[in-house]
Amino acid sequence: MDAGRPAVPAAEDRAESVVDELVEESAGLRACAVIAAGGEVLAATDPNDWAEQAGRLWQAAADPSRPVPAYVHVAIDAGELFAVRSKDATVIAVADRFSLASLVLCDLRAALRRLAPATA
Repeated sequence: MDAGRPAVPAAEDRAESVVDELVEESAGLRACAVIAAGGEVLAATDPNDWAEQAGRLWQAAADPSRPVPAYVHVAIDAGELFAVRSKDATVIAVADRFSLASLVLCDLRAALRRLAPATA
């Protein structure tokens, strides 16, 4: 192992890799982004106001009488909007209309797991 290189890729590198894999492997997925817990867009398929939109989405899904939602799925005119989150990040995506929600959510959750910081 090269002492000058980190053992684990930087968060941005992992996020870029996750975005590339999601677009390539998730059926019907058209665009996506990875957003850090602090609101910084780590990677995205295209420039957009991903962080602002994700914030609005989570705010709309919030219900004080229920636990904080871990995922959201909304049908929109242009397709399907999905978001999943952990304590470290949010992955948000737009998919074709009538995409299989269970499969897209599974792919997004797997992406979150790949983003998780390595533990010692």
